[in-house]
Amino acid sequence: MRYMLLIYSNEDDGAGISPEERQKARNAHWAVMDETRRRGILQGAEPLAPTSTATTIRHRDGRVLILDGPFAETKEQLGGYYILDCQDLDEAIAWAEKIPEACRGAHACVEIRPLPGLPLRDASG
Repeated sequence: MRYMLLIYSNEDDGAGISPEERQKARNAHWAVMDETRRRGILQGAEPLAPTSTATTIRHRDGRVLILDGPFAETKEQLGGYYILDCQDLDEAIAWAEKIPEACRGAHACVEIRPLPGLPLRDASG
């Protein structure tokens, strides 16, 4: 089963972090990515640009609205993710525990969500 490990942190908390602390967090993430790649379960992992760069699309009254910025005001923002092909939830939890609690230097939490996939559709539609 594939799992997405979503990393949430407060973008503002990382503003006062030293370059050394940022590099320490980056190195810790690379260690997890290198190990999951070596085991053949890493399917993707990337940081996300800050929410200030987001564009949100909403459908309202038959019209499409294009908005700058994130969908909702929150205290924590999605900062990055891993997609791992794990045997079960216990293995996904074990990997989530290895993800450093720092994202861009700020304290973070990791949400684990199964990726059940889409059912295959035949070419006729």
